[in-house]
This record gives sequence, structure tokens and C-alpha cells, in this order.
Amino acid sequence: MPSISSGKVLVSGANGFIASWVVRGLLEEGFAVRGAVRSIEKGVHLRKLFASYGDKFELIVVPDIAEEGAFDEAVRGVDAIEHIASPVHLHAGEPDDLIIPAVQGTVGMLKSAMKYGKSVKRVVMTSSCAAVLQVEPEPKIFTELDWNTQSPREVVEMGRDAPAITKYRASKALAERAAWDFVEQHKAEIDWDFVTINPPYVFGPTIHDTPTPESLNDTTKIFHTMLTQPASPDKLQTGNSWVDVRDLARAHVLVLLTVQAGGGRFLISAGEYVWQDWLDAAPDSPKLQKGVPGAGKDAVHFLCYDASKAARVLGMTAYRSMVETARDVTADWEARGW
Repeated sequence: MPSISSGKVLVSGANGFIASWVVRGLLEEGFAVRGAVRSIEKGVHLRKLFASYGDKFELIVVPDIAEEGAFDEAVRGVDAIEHIASPVHLHAGEPDDLIIPAVQGTVGMLKSAMKYGKSVKRVVMTSSCAAVLQVEPEPKIFTELDWNTQSPREVVEMGRDAPAITKYRASKALAERAAWDFVEQHKAEIDWDFVTINPPYVFGPTIHDTPTPESLNDTTKIFHTMLTQPASPDKLQTGNSWVDVRDLARAHVLVLLTVQAGGGRFLISAGEYVWQDWLDAAPDSPKLQKGVPGAGKDAVHFLCYDASKAARVLGMTAYRSMVETARDVTADWEARGW
């Protein structure tokens, strides 16, 4: 399948943290964008944010991504799809509260693309490192060949008593697996290729509608809490891997521009952290906690990802540093009066 360097791209969940940056990146690259949102109200901020692009940016309302045929109209006349909409929170009671919309929303998008996306050349799904990792007793470096079979198994065994993070990870693993299975089962019927992007924790400044810290999405809300509220030394030694949302948005553009990306699964990661590292990277401010400076340097990292495929195929050889991301995020908070 050729690369896609022009035309119109459908972005689902366009008013979200990641998706709004993807929309901006696509528009800056010269693409037209059709942003899918759940309601007219959800699109008001986006219309203002991207007003300078005129008719290059349009909105379409998709009230419930899990409904049969939800994206049938949205996919008509677009050249590519960036499917980003999926529940991202840690408040589910029953695992299916997360799993069903994640799986049905993803498979539904692919069904719509197969039936009505006559001009679609590539479908990109934002998955997650949650679909890759498994909790191991020893540190491990995960690659695109790894799959999280642990979390889906645990939610079957534990049901609503499974930890919230396990339910979330299961939803991401099952949704991505369902997508690849759909593509394989219908490969004779589809004229587009499929790509997944798998990031770890995503941090960075926000351009979507966030009038207060309480309105932040869960990941950036955690980031805000950890940098501004006192935490125990043990808590500051916990962590994961991360990527700046702007680098992730760039990856979403590059997978359209790159011929060889078709059919690929890409880990996009800037590296590992513990929370003390972020405190050390943040600007000096009385509004930010300090922890124990330097105490993170000897931390053991259990969730590490090999992003060399993205470097090799997409040219993602450099990522923003913790210092740059922390500076820009805290400056954003300051500008908002937080």
C-alpha cells in the first residue's frame, strides 16, 4: 500500500488528550481532518482551536462508538483513519464496562471501513503498551512481538475484583487482538492496510478542553498530582515508561507518510522513569514537590520497551526529554492559573 501524504483523515475521539494533538499534527502536515466526537458540545472547543484551518477541519458526531454501524457515515470519503477513541480510565466496576466498548468500538470502525471506506488506504489504531506488557518477577525489555495474555486471564478469574489497572490493560489487549484478528479474517475483502501504535504512559501539555485540573484525563491528572502533592519516598520510587504526547502525535503522522509502516505494530517510548525523576526534571517552583532529589537514579525498571522498530521504520530516533516535557507541562499549568 502506498504512503498517504495528502487527503482527508478521520480521527476518532478527536476531543481527547492524544487525539487533539494528532489532529493538530495532521493539519500542520497539510492533511484535511474529519474529527469524530460524541456530541456537538464536545466539538465546540475544537472548532475554536482549529478555526484557522477553515474547511480543512470538520466535525462529525458519533454518539456511541460501540453501536453497530456507528462509523458508517464517518468513514465515507476519507483516505485514512486514525482510531484513537477508547475508554481510558481506572473506574470500571465490571471488566466489561471497559472491554466491550473498547473491542466493539475498534471492530466496528474496521467493519465500517470495510463496507463504506472505499477511498481508505490505511487504518491506524492507537493501542497501548498495556497490550504488550506482562508483569514479570525480573526486569524485561518488551518488543512488538510480546502480547499481554496475563491481564485478560486475570479478569476472567477475578471478575469485578480484578485491580482497576488489570481491567484497563485487558481492554487494550483484547481490543488490539480483536483488530488484528478482524484484519486477518477479512484480508481478501479489504483494500487498506492496518497499523497499531503502542505507547506507554503519555504525558505533556494539553490543548483539549481542560478548564481545571479535575478535568484532565486520568494520565495527566496523575502527573499533576504526583508533581504537586506530597508523596511517600516509596511512591516516588514507582514508575513505568513514558512518551511526550507531541512525539506520539508525530508518530501518528509518520505512519501515514511511511510506505513500510503498513501492517506494522510500533512501540513508541521515550524511556523509563520513576516519579522522583520527574520531580528532579521539573523547574524549581514552590508549587511543586521536591521529594528526595537524585533518589531515582538507582531505581530498577520493570516495564521497559524496545522502540528500535519505530526508529528504523519511521525515523523516530529522538524524543523530547523529561526536562523539556516537565518544563512545558508546568508552564502550561502556570498559564492556566493552576
